[in-house]
Amino acid sequence: QVQLEESGGGLVQAGGSLRLACAASGRTFYAMGWFRQAPGKEREFVAAISGFGETTYYSDSVKDRFTISKDNANNTAYLQMNSLKPEDTADYYCAAGSTAARIRDTLAPIYWGQGTQVTVSS
Repeated sequence: QVQLEESGGGLVQAGGSLRLACAASGRTFYAMGWFRQAPGKEREFVAAISGFGETTYYSDSVKDRFTISKDNANNTAYLQMNSLKPEDTADYYCAAGSTAARIRDTLAPIYWGQGTQVTVSS
């Protein structure tokens, strides 16, 4: 089993940056990723990274602005978010799975964190 805990959310102005962290306990070297859910919308994929960090995937809406990384020594994944826009406002959820592709495609089994809120003001 894997337990995930997100941190780093908050309020930021448009154009600003935030870094989210996801600390994993339990099994290591899982692929990890991030999803987000805005009010009234479905949860959507944001980014995923393979167990050793050699493969990454991004949604088109965040590509070139967000960067996912993974520190296996500390069992932590990060999402560096730059050039934030009001439409990035959402609850951000950490996910862990067997491969980055399976996370990207939301194929079970996937473990989920509780979420952290990101609000971008205009």
